[in-house]
Amino acid sequence: MNALPACAAILAASSCAWAQTYTSSVIASGLSAPTGIAVRGDNMVYFTEVPTPGIPGSMGGSNAVKRFKPRTGAIQTVSMGEPEPLNLAVDRGNVYWTCRTAGVILVQNPRGEVGVALQGLSDPTGIAARQGRIYFTQVPTPGVPGSAGGMNTVNVSNGSGTATLSAGEPEPVDIAVAKDGTAYWTCKSAGVILRRTPSGSVSTLLTNLDEPVGIALDQTGRTLFFTEVPTPGVPGSRGGANGVYRVDLGTLQRTTVNFGDPEPTDVAVSPGGSVYWTCTIAGVIVEAVPARGAP
Repeated sequence: MNALPACAAILAASSCAWAQTYTSSVIASGLSAPTGIAVRGDNMVYFTEVPTPGIPGSMGGSNAVKRFKPRTGAIQTVSMGEPEPLNLAVDRGNVYWTCRTAGVILVQNPRGEVGVALQGLSDPTGIAARQGRIYFTQVPTPGVPGSAGGMNTVNVSNGSGTATLSAGEPEPVDIAVAKDGTAYWTCKSAGVILRRTPSGSVSTLLTNLDEPVGIALDQTGRTLFFTEVPTPGVPGSRGGANGVYRVDLGTLQRTTVNFGDPEPTDVAVSPGGSVYWTCTIAGVIVEAVPARGAP
């Protein structure tokens, strides 16, 4: 399947038919299985490429962490050689990413040095960082709830210790954290988004979702974005039902940002309100810009 033309055609149509408050366009193409995405400011996008999941560079793997400047189109490599760099987070000038098969979280500091932030983890997948704390999910038993022997968890580390925030979900794929410490995460196989307040109360925020994967918060913490990928690799023109959505956390009103992308894996939002996501199979990064006057 020639996914890139299909993706571009769907995006052009979705701007009018599905996402009245956003205009979407492909801003980076020719990528190799882009997966995770995070932003720093309004002109720096970090993303991972995972064309050879589980294979380190020493064995021929070509996975990478890269950064991209939308205004200039410049792409630079941050790190190469990890066996499976998945999701990313940015905090205080540091860039963090999970490496699932290696069981570690890596970090690039403001000086450009890459090192291990956490190790000995069990299939770390989603990640968020806030005020020096690293929030992450571990998914060693995807699709298996705790009641059936699943060992998946949601965790936080302050650098000197790690605590479990929640356990028992069948597949906590990705996580986002607001300034007040409220955490939100997608549970893919259960079709829900969960929320944990700073006081420790865990509840279901959204239900009846269709394979939710990526998740992000805007700068205010009042708007949530997430992706659904029930038909990975299948564009809307061929019956695919993948989408990118916006939720007002005050009213829980849901708006479609984009529908029909063949594989919107992860999502991020800039301080200026632009929404970015990776389309893994098409090898592109998409930007959705709010229409003038949109909230």
